[in-house]
Amino acid sequence: MTLEQLQALGIDPKWLKPLNDTFAKYEINTPTRQAAFIGQCGHESAGFKTLEENLNYSAKGLMATFGSRFSDMDTAERYEHQPEKIANKVYGGRADLGNTEDGDGWRFHGRGLIQLTGRTNYTVCGQALGQDFVNYPELLLQPEYACLSAGWFWNKRNLNALADNEDWDTLTRRINGGTNGKDDRINRTHKAMDILGA
Repeated sequence: MTLEQLQALGIDPKWLKPLNDTFAKYEINTPTRQAAFIGQCGHESAGFKTLEENLNYSAKGLMATFGSRFSDMDTAERYEHQPEKIANKVYGGRADLGNTEDGDGWRFHGRGLIQLTGRTNYTVCGQALGQDFVNYPELLLQPEYACLSAGWFWNKRNLNALADNEDWDTLTRRINGGTNGKDDRINRTHKAMDILGA
């Protein structure tokens, strides 16, 4: 990817090296694969600007987003606009995320371009990249590791194959768990495909 292409996408030049390094490491090596990565990461990070999950929810927002954890308005109101408390309720004590210690929900909330979440992901991704994300989770807020962690996740979920088939629906589900923001993800991907010549 060139600086001109990055600028045409409206992405800060500081992402050029991290993106190219990630593309090389994880064989994101065709214009379609690169466009899909940029489209999905662009959606997840609000255009490569937000590298940390925003958990500053209102009570109404908590019920809409995490309804299974906030079943009534009284409970939601006790948590609203308290990101650390929200993270510990939503992600804490979850064996599926490896969050087994008090405070793990907040300590390992979403960071990086694809919002890496949970002690297990921080541990395994850190081992793969030779970094201690468990003790230094803020490393995932640096462009290099924000991008490489997204590449690690992309590779782990075999997303190159879905990009090759332009299966945007399944690709979105593998990243998001649902289809939240699918139209925006597809629009960002198509724009990147045009700019990268896919």
